[in-house]
Amino acid sequence: MGSLSLPELAAVFAAAAAVVWYAGIQLSDATDALSARLGLGEALGGLILLAVATNLPEIAITATAALSGSLGIAIGNILGGIAVQTVVLAAIDVIGLGGADPLMYRAASLTLVLEAAMVIAVLSVVIMGAQLPAGTVLRVEPASLIIVGVWVAGLWLVGRARRGLPWHESGVAPGAQPKPRGHSQQHAARRMGTGRAAAIFTLAAVATLAGGIALERSGEHIAGHIGMTGVVFGATILAAATALPELSSGLASVRLEDYQLAVSDIFGGNAFLPVLFLLANLLSGRAVLPQAMDTDIYLTALGILLTVIYIAGLIFRPRKQVLRMGLDSATVTVTYAAGIVGLIVVARG
Repeated sequence: MGSLSLPELAAVFAAAAAVVWYAGIQLSDATDALSARLGLGEALGGLILLAVATNLPEIAITATAALSGSLGIAIGNILGGIAVQTVVLAAIDVIGLGGADPLMYRAASLTLVLEAAMVIAVLSVVIMGAQLPAGTVLRVEPASLIIVGVWVAGLWLVGRARRGLPWHESGVAPGAQPKPRGHSQQHAARRMGTGRAAAIFTLAAVATLAGGIALERSGEHIAGHIGMTGVVFGATILAAATALPELSSGLASVRLEDYQLAVSDIFGGNAFLPVLFLLANLLSGRAVLPQAMDTDIYLTALGILLTVIYIAGLIFRPRKQVLRMGLDSATVTVTYAAGIVGLIVVARG
């Protein structure tokens, strides 16, 4: 793609984003149907299937970047993707609910607080791993294995929490969504059989992976044309494009009044993204986390800060709204905007 002009690269990038958006919608529906029909809904297998499915663009970008040696884009997309996907909750709040009670008021439950804490735990290991010496054992970076271990342990805890908590109403706040979490998956299962869901899942996965590769290749050259560093581009424009499936699936869940599932999809995807450091490590043959720059650590801290704001929203459940979104979502939006300004300053320094 190096021979293409900037307008041509922009057209490729936009087309790839459109493919990721449409395929992401189909992938989300097929994943919900498969989870319901195979009985994976609230089980560990369902959590893993959903996490992988919603992050296929990031998987494709990480793999392509690692193989080409562009680890800056891979790291920036993973860590920047967490921040952007957290902001997707604000978009779902304002678009999906449109002035009704805020998203976190409707979704509030202790299980979601636990899922958000899992995101923070995984990101904490990322920061710790970035300070370790660059080295591998049998081509494997120890810190990336620890991240996978923390993620699996977190999945187990969330799986147990979803089966019930020793709290009043199992940790679900009064006035939250009346229907059980995950009921929207049954809606998808009624519309398609197992065979059709599997076929759509496969085709959408292939299209999403191809779109992700096109995004990474065109995005890398666009960043070069406009003089933007790989980490800033990966953390903003590229991460926003790859977050389109999460936005579409979240809006679909909100339309079916499954607010908890919409929030859970975001937190679950955010906790999974750092697992891709192991993939980048294996494909590149190098320890990835010790190569993290100041901008990468900055993005990790930003992701933690945004997650903490939503934890406060889940616990305090403010009903006050600003610009048709919850006070927590408005705070996240402003914090993210200020954070990106700070990221540019850090990148230039």
